[in-house]
Amino acid sequence: MNDTGVPAREVDVVVVGAGQAGLSSAYHLRRTGFEPGRDFVVLDHAPRPGGAWQFRWPSLTYGKVHGMHALPGMELTDADPVRPSSEVVAEYFDAYERAFGLEVRRPVDVRAVREGPGGRLLVETDDGTWSARALINATGTWDRPFWPRYPGQETFRGRQLHTAQYPGPEEFAGLRVVVVGGGASGTQHLMEIAPYAAATTWVTRRPPVFREGPFTEEFGRAAVALVDERVRQGLPPRSVVSVTGLPLNDAIRQALADGVLDRRPMFDRVVPDGVEWADGQRVDADVILWATGFRAAIDHLAPLRLREPGGGIRVEGTRVTADPRIHLVGYGPSASTIGANRAGRAAVRDIKRLLAGAPAAA
Repeated sequence: MNDTGVPAREVDVVVVGAGQAGLSSAYHLRRTGFEPGRDFVVLDHAPRPGGAWQFRWPSLTYGKVHGMHALPGMELTDADPVRPSSEVVAEYFDAYERAFGLEVRRPVDVRAVREGPGGRLLVETDDGTWSARALINATGTWDRPFWPRYPGQETFRGRQLHTAQYPGPEEFAGLRVVVVGGGASGTQHLMEIAPYAAATTWVTRRPPVFREGPFTEEFGRAAVALVDERVRQGLPPRSVVSVTGLPLNDAIRQALADGVLDRRPMFDRVVPDGVEWADGQRVDADVILWATGFRAAIDHLAPLRLREPGGGIRVEGTRVTADPRIHLVGYGPSASTIGANRAGRAAVRDIKRLLAGAPAAA
């Protein structure tokens, strides 16, 4: 029962999030015999299907998306590469939810997950409380953009925005733009903005690493293993691209040759009209675009005290080491579309064993 006196609705499993990881998990729950609405429920805070993809900038067309892996049981076919990925993927996710009858409830904001009576978990939302025997958390990172702090940031007279707010390149026409960040988003933003802007400057904390050659399955497994090791140690996960580096494709080569991807080390402070380094060098700017990544959106799990001293949640596979009722799918090594699919299947297999009273798989 929640604070309003209304009894909590009981299910076996609550899935939080309906992006790639959440839909994959819901598919495998249904395939394993769990009935949507009766045995499990999927709660999603977004206004419509599409996960974080629905919020991507219009210039990120489907043809520019790298490594979008189909959801289990239904391929994404005949997608127009020039259409915005936000539209293509949202339509695909919508069709997927309907095809498998996943009955996603939205918009529902999950506010907190707490210990409940009888060994159950209480999932508190703005649409009432759910009581569950297990929880699959598939909330991703889009809702937690990371903004670094630098001296003088509050004095900047221009515009500061994050990748999560990126509107497309046209809005930067005639402006001097500093792009911060050495990941895929930072390089994509630079290459798009450069033809419109009066000037662009690229700054990163570490020199970017460009990867030659194909992304083989063996290379991918090795990269995921490095990310996996961090979460096994209870450290905050790093992105897979931070391990793999950036693919050196034709567009990147051209941008390097044109001087668009001319990286400078991180500045030391922000000044009212730009950014400045310790040696006195400065760059005037109208805009600072922080392509500085995201953090896992897991604050609603705080009442369960799952974080380790290292700042992350210790996870074995997808299972939280400190609480086997909880699985993090799309977290750390499974934060890719193919990784989320595999993790959803693994989480459901583990949860079925848990609910049957069998020991968790090693």
